[in-house]
Amino acid sequence: MGNNPATAGGGNSCSTSTIIAEKSTGTHILRVDSYSGTKGLGVGKSINSGTFAAGGHSWYIAYFPDGEDDDCADWISVSLYLDRPSAKDNVVKARFEFSVIDYNGCPQSQYWKKSPVTTFSLLAEGARCSGHKKFIQTKDFQRWWKDSFWIRCDVTVVKDIRVETTAAQAQDLPPPDLGRNLGELLESQLGADVEFMVGDEVFMAHRIVLAARSSVFKAELYGHMKEKYRMTCIQIDDMDPRVFKAMLHFIYTDSFPDVHKDDKIAMAQHLLVAADRYNLERLKFISVNVLRSCIDPTTVLATLALAEQHGCNRLKEECFKFLKSRQNLTAVMESDDFEHLMRTSPSLFKELLAKVAP
Repeated sequence: MGNNPATAGGGNSCSTSTIIAEKSTGTHILRVDSYSGTKGLGVGKSINSGTFAAGGHSWYIAYFPDGEDDDCADWISVSLYLDRPSAKDNVVKARFEFSVIDYNGCPQSQYWKKSPVTTFSLLAEGARCSGHKKFIQTKDFQRWWKDSFWIRCDVTVVKDIRVETTAAQAQDLPPPDLGRNLGELLESQLGADVEFMVGDEVFMAHRIVLAARSSVFKAELYGHMKEKYRMTCIQIDDMDPRVFKAMLHFIYTDSFPDVHKDDKIAMAQHLLVAADRYNLERLKFISVNVLRSCIDPTTVLATLALAEQHGCNRLKEECFKFLKSRQNLTAVMESDDFEHLMRTSPSLFKELLAKVAP
């Protein structure tokens, strides 16, 4: 085992100095719902994002669909502008990153641009902004379905640099491992005292853990319903065994299960239903976020119906927002899901029309 440098040297005491660069980070996402609708604005002309805060300062993104100048007319250019510094700072030092998120919500690593620490100022000519003139080559949009994408900008403002001296720690505090330990308890079935039959599969669990995590399980296993659930094996209807296993994984580990990317949407949909059934608010929140990031013409109507059924207003509004795009709505109207929604959920269908009508 290697020696800790802070305790090396026999019984001699050893202190530690740490150089700390204070920083504050802010993120803004500029959504471009139709690149083809912005192309043709003209070289050197930009569309600016709303302002956003990072490090106590106000910033915005300038998006040039036809390039910032003639040398990059076949490119999309982006720049970060200091809109307004804080009252006490005339000069701001910051590093920034631009990246692209495609139509399906997936980051595109080939369009990740990182800057060094840059000085921004409103006092010097040309010091107000910095960016990338050749950010995305326009011919690349032939690869993108429906030509919609997001531009993400992460701004890290570098503040004071200081040195702190502290007594050395005998050893570093290990990371939390409660979730890992409980996950191992679930896998080992040690001390398990309740059995569930889901489909043709049997799952063992611990009553006290389930009750601590879910008010529904608490009522069933320890409340006025406990006599009904004293039986050795409890039957769970209307749930796939894979979904129940994933829900147990979350209950014990507090983490969303690892699933193949092709199954991610379906699993999130089923876990949203399960979370609502067993009052697992954090799992419901995580499932909603997964579905929000995966909204596209093939999923939006099913997601909308699910949001309506389970009272997920935030997810419902995201679906309406997506369908306000004429291109997105046209693609969806050609699908069987559109007719199915019209037949099975007439009130939701009317609300959809009211939301997306021009």
